[in-house]
Amino acid sequence: MKYLALASLLALSSMSPAAAHVVADAQAAPDGVTIVEGFARATLPGAPVAGAYVTIANGGTIDDRLIGVSSPSAGRMEIHDMIMTGDTMKMIPLSDGLLIPAGGSAVLEPSGKHLMLMELKGPLVEGDRVEVTLSFEHAAPITVDLPVDTINATAHGH
Repeated sequence: MKYLALASLLALSSMSPAAAHVVADAQAAPDGVTIVEGFARATLPGAPVAGAYVTIANGGTIDDRLIGVSSPSAGRMEIHDMIMTGDTMKMIPLSDGLLIPAGGSAVLEPSGKHLMLMELKGPLVEGDRVEVTLSFEHAAPITVDLPVDTINATAHGH
């Protein structure tokens, strides 16, 4: 387990300074769940919602599940997926959460699974950061400080 924690720390320390900054000690989670990277999209003034995207790695030996998200910047948050129905893309909440397989990861990205910040308390401004807490079925909650990227970013820095 110490080697896993060390590998996680090395992976986090090798990220660019603009990548997700872990506010809480992710290595404290006994099952090895960590946030590898992430970002949120900027919004226009008055926009009620925003999207946030993270990669969650599970270095543990049991599956885990992302079951909740929250942010002081939003009245509420949900975990969503985008699906095609005919020619229409629809956004649906994942009411059962999101599986993070043991030894694997889950990627939340634009036009796919993502985090929705709803009832925003103010605009998300490019260059700022937004705090998000992810809650898991087994792992301790992890708080990340996500960089806010452009309104149409498809990945951090793009």
